[in-house]
Amino acid sequence: MALEACFQVSTMAHSTIAGKLSLPACKTPKIAAFSFSASASRLSADLHPRLRAPSKNTRAARVVCEAKNVVAEVLEANTNNWDSLVLKSKLVVLVDFWAPWCGPCRMIEPVIEQIAKDYAGQVICVKVNTDDSPNLANQFGIRSIPTVLIFKDGDKKETIVGAVPASTLTNSLTKYLG
Repeated sequence: MALEACFQVSTMAHSTIAGKLSLPACKTPKIAAFSFSASASRLSADLHPRLRAPSKNTRAARVVCEAKNVVAEVLEANTNNWDSLVLKSKLVVLVDFWAPWCGPCRMIEPVIEQIAKDYAGQVICVKVNTDDSPNLANQFGIRSIPTVLIFKDGDKKETIVGAVPASTLTNSLTKYLG
């Protein structure tokens, strides 16, 4: 499910709206206080970087988030969607090879889910069930699970084997961001 992290605030003629807006899909969510008037279309406080202020020539003031279709959950990959999810992605992709019967795989699952939320818009997290997609596991030489692969621009950049702490995964990811 892609989050629709877009917000729109409109004003009617001769009215003022004031409130607070929280952006849950951002890695470091900030609260932006805003205040618009139909004649001035001005913001009273610092905006979150993903928001753009309305032009002064617009009659109805709006705040629009530019972070559309941010994926903040772990997607399931298989041989049918591997190319589109991993190899053709413009973002860094973290791939978790796992199986439902694997205890360490279940231990690392919440860590992968948290990374998906924390790095939404920067990293796509994908999981591959090795029982359902053995050809993918063989293609990448997966001999032990959990195994996490990091892809950038369709190329495998790093392999991490075992149930590792979150810091190990985030340190590996940050090398390939930006």
